[in-house]
Order: sequence, then structure tokens, then C-alpha cells
Amino acid sequence: MSIQIAVIDDWQNVASSVVDWSVLASVGQVHFLHDYPADTATLVQRLQGFEVICVMRERTSFDKALLQGLPKLKLLVTGGMRNAAIDIPAAKSLGIQVCGTDSYKHAAPELTWALIMASTRNLLAEANSLRAGNWQVGLGGDLYGKTLGILGLGSIGQKVAQFAQVFGMRVIAWSENLTPQRAAEAGATWVSKHELFEQADILTVHLVLSERSRGLVDAEALSWMKPSARLVNTARGPIVDEQALVQALECGRLAGAALDVYAQEPLPLDHPFRRLPNVLATPHVGYVSEQNYRQFYQQMIEAIQAWTKGAPIRVLG
Repeated sequence: MSIQIAVIDDWQNVASSVVDWSVLASVGQVHFLHDYPADTATLVQRLQGFEVICVMRERTSFDKALLQGLPKLKLLVTGGMRNAAIDIPAAKSLGIQVCGTDSYKHAAPELTWALIMASTRNLLAEANSLRAGNWQVGLGGDLYGKTLGILGLGSIGQKVAQFAQVFGMRVIAWSENLTPQRAAEAGATWVSKHELFEQADILTVHLVLSERSRGLVDAEALSWMKPSARLVNTARGPIVDEQALVQALECGRLAGAALDVYAQEPLPLDHPFRRLPNVLATPHVGYVSEQNYRQFYQQMIEAIQAWTKGAPIRVLG
């Protein structure tokens, strides 16, 4: 048996070195494809020879049209246990198995806190000033005694709440299903949605993208925030109304934003987030850490091995 296996979406060209893929030599050949995501016709041409494809999160959209164009495809393995870019019902109907991997749970909370600190202390402008041969350019903000508002107190939100407590912050939280008791267990105070936006000095988003959460941070919610407040989003871009956020940042209704996720990724070259001075923007690196990649790719290998034995693991859908 020699299965053709493609590893795609490896934007940093690290997949081949993070783990040892040679353990799959007994089941097939592994190919690392570094071409950029493309239109459906190009992807069909590029991927039609593979029975197994490993994808990294939601970088490439596997919609019904693409899946139908890959008759040889039998197994899709994604990093993480959720992937909104894969049409799982369509895959199922075509007899394509979809499996996931666990995630390293600390990568996203650590990046969130890095963004909070860097944005608050104006680190990007200060570091750029130093590189340009200059010195201090502004006054940094402070975290101790300030209020962190957490929108969505799941596993990531809870870790961020712990960091905030260490920094001496008051932590408040809200989501549609959050109860005062569950908030208290995480060291946070439950408040209403309006109170969350109104009281937060820093508001950080940690919801799963769904029809309920899409556009939840809209112009009205942003208008409740203090002009001195900052918005941080490391969850999913479409939870925030980007146009409303750009307007709030351009007219000084908000002090700043620190963002790792966007409605369209990669972020378009002409997007205001690339030029606004009060925006700290990173290219969706919340999950891009050594430990996380090692876990993703190691478990992709395990998933392929299990599937070849007829006992697939971490099945999605």
C-alpha cells in the first residue's frame, strides 16, 4: 500500500522539520506543498492525486466544489478540533473522513496577553523609534487596578482571567450562556453585555464564531466603551464589525486595538488595520507556536496511521 499524502498550508515551511514524518513511510509518500492557497480550479489540479490531505486550521477552504473535484481524497486531517473552512456534511456525503487534532492550550492565551501588554505600553512605536535612532515617544498605559472585560469565558478566557489576576486587574465577563457562578469560579465577576463594554479598560474577545457571535461587537457595543479603552481580538475576525471598529479608531472613539484575526485572511494589502497608528496587528499567530505545531503534526501522523488501520480517531462531524 502506498498512499499519496499532501501536507499543505505550511506558510512558514516548517512542517517537515517539526516532527518526524518518516514513520509514515510504511503507508505512503508524504509531499509538502508550499504553493499559496488559490482558486478552486487550481487547487483541484494541485491536489487531485492525493488520498490524504493535512491542512492547517482554516487557511484553505475545502468547500463542496473543491471536495467534489478530488475524487481520490479519502481523508482530511486538520489542525485543531474545529475547522469552519471544511464543509463536513459535503465531505461525509462524498465518503471523505475528516479528523482533527488536540491543541496546545496555552498558545492563544499567551499571545493574547502579549498583545494586551504591547498595546498598553505602546511597545511597537517605542521599539520602532529606537530602531530609527530616536528615543522615547510617548507614555505607556498601566494594567494594575484597571478592569479587564472578557467576552467569552471558555478555556482561553479563563486562562486570560488568571493572568489578569496576577497583574492586579479587576476581571469582569459576559457571554450569552455565562452564569454568575461560572464567572466566579474563574475569578471573574459576571456583568451584563452593556456593563462589560462600558466598564472595561481592555476588552478581550474569546468566543467561538457562530451565527450568534458573528458581528456581536458592533457599532453600538463599541459606542459603549470608554474612549481610553482598548479592544483585543485573538478569537475570530467576523465576531467584530471591522468597519465599525475602523471608524471608532479613526475618530478617536477608542484608544486602540490589538488584533490577530480578521474577516478576510490574509489581511488585504490596502486594509486600514495595516496603517492605523493605534492598531497593533499580527498575522493570526495565536496558534503558531512550536509546541502547538508539534502537537498538531504529531497527531496528524497518528490520525493517518489510525485511519489506515480502519480505526479513525478524533473524527469530526
